[in-house]
Amino acid sequence: TRLGAALVSFPRDLFIDVPGYGSQRINTINVLGEMDGRGQGPELVKRSIGLSFGVQPTHYVRLDFRAFERLIDAVGGVTIEVERLIVDPSYPTDDFGTTTVRFEPGRQHMDGARALIYSRTRYADDDYQRAGRQQQVLNAFARKLVNPIYWPAVIAVLVDAVDTDIGPLDVFTLAPGLLFNIGNLDQLVIDRDYIRPGPSGAVPDYDRLRPWFEQHFR
Repeated sequence: TRLGAALVSFPRDLFIDVPGYGSQRINTINVLGEMDGRGQGPELVKRSIGLSFGVQPTHYVRLDFRAFERLIDAVGGVTIEVERLIVDPSYPTDDFGTTTVRFEPGRQHMDGARALIYSRTRYADDDYQRAGRQQQVLNAFARKLVNPIYWPAVIAVLVDAVDTDIGPLDVFTLAPGLLFNIGNLDQLVIDRDYIRPGPSGAVPDYDRLRPWFEQHFR
């Protein structure tokens, strides 16, 4: 039996139902949970996804930009096919300023710092295109994990810099589905085709999304 794996990206400004808080932007849910108690952010996110989409996540991985860079560097960087010229004149810097970043079209190797910029930049297009780039980077990272030579370095970063409830036994349960489907993940970016106007902002078009979620997560 083929082990399945799928990847879905939610736009940060999407409003969904949050237990105890009503309709909220998806990128505020973690903060709301942490206000309830330290470490409660991921649990509130999982419950909100379950309430809104009928799919209850069982695990979470939470990391900051530095941990992202370290994970990419732990596998020796990633190779990305940049589909078109990207020029962002307003990329944020660590000192709260901005700088111009540029990616030429074509196949190129990126270290952690460069992959983070590629994943974050959005002023050349929009959040939906950015989500697609993030999926590119995740897929490239996952392909590197096929080689066990990288596993010790990746595990070291996970232990040291990543907040997750995935334990060692969970890795053995989850890894086969991911590794078996490397390069062949079913992917969805929830973009303008899957959202509609709501009272406070964009909300999911559940009628259009439900078949995809039922096919891939039930």
